[in-house]
Amino acid sequence: MTMTDPIADMLSRVRNALLAGQKRVDVPLSRMKVEIARKLAESHYIHGVKVLDDGRRTFLRLYLKYTPDGKPVIRELRRVSRPGRRAYVASSRIPRVRGGLGMAILSTSQGIKNDREARAAGLGGELIAIVH
Repeated sequence: MTMTDPIADMLSRVRNALLAGQKRVDVPLSRMKVEIARKLAESHYIHGVKVLDDGRRTFLRLYLKYTPDGKPVIRELRRVSRPGRRAYVASSRIPRVRGGLGMAILSTSQGIKNDREARAAGLGGELIAIVH
């Protein structure tokens, strides 16, 4: 069976793993998922990302991050643009998540960018997800 929204599936897997207190989560591989995971790692929402191959399939492993008292660093991870309703924003309309404490992930003409990078470059694009 084909998946309608693989990005939403990735975000749901991460949310579920965080709620279960897992140290890592595996998701099927795609270039867009790798770039989204790298933006999460660059912004210190997760520890790291690895692309692994077990012989049968290739997948992406995300190492999740928790505070010293055991709470997940990511409090909210929400998909904004969906296959049934795409959400595009101009560079002047990119949302500030939690007053700059959170991050918006956008797909721009120059690749996947976080909200700060897109604003600095003057790029708008598809608003993929909100993280804080």
